[in-house]
Amino acid sequence: MSIATLETVQHKRYTYADYLTIEDEKRYEVYEGELIMVPAPTTTHQSVSGKIGRIMGNFIIKNNLGELFYAPTDVVLAEDVVLQPDILFISKDREKIIEERAIMGAPDLIVEILSPSSTFYDVVKKKELYRRYGVKEYWLVFLQEKAIEVLTLEGDVYREFASAKGEGSIKSKLLKGLEVVLKEIF
Repeated sequence: MSIATLETVQHKRYTYADYLTIEDEKRYEVYEGELIMVPAPTTTHQSVSGKIGRIMGNFIIKNNLGELFYAPTDVVLAEDVVLQPDILFISKDREKIIEERAIMGAPDLIVEILSPSSTFYDVVKKKELYRRYGVKEYWLVFLQEKAIEVLTLEGDVYREFASAKGEGSIKSKLLKGLEVVLKEIF
């Protein structure tokens, strides 16, 4: 997401069906019925997303683990919750949630790359939605701090599994054996 702020578009309660009728080139998400315009990501955001995606994607392909997708891929968690995570992984045994138009259910792993305008949504609102709908692993990538935090769902709460800032590396609990070295990302 860019430095511009997220913007509530209208005060009508939106559903996935309403969302599909929008005919413009802007990006939107629906947070519990609230339509939010999402600014285009910065070049730094896209660079970091690409680097994480390549590392994660190569690991997933090499180990035949499932499918990796990038924004703007719609993830429909409920009729009034439609999000576009930066990166998302769906395990081989759950590929049935992958439909032509959207992912219809919770991905196994989601990566959100934060910017000043998206921090509240990614750290508070989206985190709560991902927890509620059962996303097993949630990565928060802090561009300004050059840090990554990996949260895993234990019961119905997220707990920190790994984190690093500036140097070092992080590992995934879900994708066993995957290690991401921060210097290769930032």
